[in-house]
Amino acid sequence: MSTGTISKQNNLTVDDITVIDNKLLKRAVSAAALGNTMEWFDFGVYSYLAVIIGQVFFPGASNTAQLIASFGTFAAAFLVRPIGGMVFGPLGDRFGRQKVLAFTMIMMSIGTFCIGLIPSYASIGIAAPILLLVARLVQGFSTGGEYGGAATFIAEYSTDKRRGFMGSFLEFGTLAGYLLGASLVTGMIAILPHQAMMDWGWRIPFFLAAPLGLFGLYIRLKLEETPAFKEHMDKREELEHSKPQLGLIQMLRKQSKPLLKCIGLVLLFNVSNYMLTAYMPSYLTGVLGLSELSGLMLVMVVMFIMMPLTLMWGHFTDRIGRKPVIGLGALGLLLLSIPSFMLIGSGNMMLVFSGLAILGLLHTCFSGTMPATLPALFVTDIRYSALAIGFNLSVSLFGGTTPLITAWLVDTTHNAMMPAYYMMGAGVIGLITVLTLSETARKPLKGSSPAVATKAEAHKLIDKLRKQRGRKIQQQKPA
Repeated sequence: MSTGTISKQNNLTVDDITVIDNKLLKRAVSAAALGNTMEWFDFGVYSYLAVIIGQVFFPGASNTAQLIASFGTFAAAFLVRPIGGMVFGPLGDRFGRQKVLAFTMIMMSIGTFCIGLIPSYASIGIAAPILLLVARLVQGFSTGGEYGGAATFIAEYSTDKRRGFMGSFLEFGTLAGYLLGASLVTGMIAILPHQAMMDWGWRIPFFLAAPLGLFGLYIRLKLEETPAFKEHMDKREELEHSKPQLGLIQMLRKQSKPLLKCIGLVLLFNVSNYMLTAYMPSYLTGVLGLSELSGLMLVMVVMFIMMPLTLMWGHFTDRIGRKPVIGLGALGLLLLSIPSFMLIGSGNMMLVFSGLAILGLLHTCFSGTMPATLPALFVTDIRYSALAIGFNLSVSLFGGTTPLITAWLVDTTHNAMMPAYYMMGAGVIGLITVLTLSETARKPLKGSSPAVATKAEAHKLIDKLRKQRGRKIQQQKPA
């Protein structure tokens, strides 16, 4: 913490401290997490239907080529996510987080719903995969403003002491959405004949996006803006007179160091994420030869176990800090990726599950910490913009492309261990990034006042700061 920040905090009064309404906090967390649930419901559905989607939209190709083409369309949406971040991020910093998050919710729902309407290749030829690509691009553009906004919204609504735990609900929503989508597809595969799934069954999960999206939109429209953004808006007129607004390029240049840290952390987070959630179901069936239902069920059980672990790590980071937990996960990827994939490649169901469970446990070190760690890298007035751009740039280059690149590497090299080497590389980058971080647990967000749960807690904080200031004055007096 800088000397200027310490001085500013020492001169705080009770009125300068934000007291968070617990009911509003719970509503904010629920609404933000619901958007992530919606986004990852689509990812779970698409990942578990990747083989069928490949057969429906790319019927003339080989099985491997169909899978690569299906993941290629999946990855294409990530290429436009930084553009979505560049559009929605500045809008969120200028007009409010709540308004933008309501818009991204309905846009995501429309993109997902439209996938279910697209005719097959057998019906309209090359237009079918083109329309699939367009729908995925709409999804990618809208999600460019989703995660950065949702993480910012929860971080700015949370108290300093519980920001890690509250933020972990965002990734709890991710796992819940993925598990919901995956469970639905698995149940349909178990019940419906293969031809029925090919003809019409695969469309049903995408159609469910409409009611889910409308419910999420209703919840988000009833939210209030975050206390940190309200405070920023109150000061905006004065700030605009005292200094010019930064353009996008100037902001990126001025925030280059925290942006690089954000990109490194998101790379670590999302390589493990998409390897486990998007690529692994197809790896188990297409590469290792497990039955489709067995592969799907194994990943689902691991996802279910990861949900409480994510909340556990979020709680622990409020006590022991974010850096130790992220560092533990990165070191785990470096040391345990090869043993995990050796277990997965054994073909023994218990060993396969053990390998998946290790990867899932390591990933929760990131899912429980990143929603609180990433927003803390940036100041309030550019937090949404910088996080949306940094997050989506990293996801586009390294996260969403993980299933495509690993599928191509395995097919090209005929080495089933390539995914493990890929994760080890992410672990190395993650460890280097963690060493550059400052600890942010139990501290105010940059550019924001301290946030507490009650007035009594605010008075205790003021007393604590006064005592610290008194000790500092005593230390500075000559003997």
